[in-house]
Amino acid sequence: MSAPEQTEPTAPSDPTQDDLQGEVTPQDGPTPAARARRARIAAASLLMAAAAVVLVLRLASRSSVLVVGVYGLLLILCGGVIELSRRGRTRLGTWLLAAGLAAALFMDGFVLS
Repeated sequence: MSAPEQTEPTAPSDPTQDDLQGEVTPQDGPTPAARARRARIAAASLLMAAAAVVLVLRLASRSSVLVVGVYGLLLILCGGVIELSRRGRTRLGTWLLAAGLAAALFMDGFVLS
């Protein structure tokens, strides 16, 4: 009697052949949406740090409840933008960040001076 036929284990297929057969391979690195979220989080974090520094400098020169209110609201807004970006609402976060920064600069330039 002959020995049963043994099949050799097949080697994994070539990844370039998988692409030709229509199979999708995972991307390397983060997706564009994830990069956008990280960029908005970084921008809001930097703006939050800058607002905290300016708040301390403004309070050193003059103490006013209005100064604390303007920069306090900007800090809260930056925290909200970070949370929105973390949840994937990057466009809304970008608009809020731009509007909040413009409002804080307007208040600092015209109202607090």
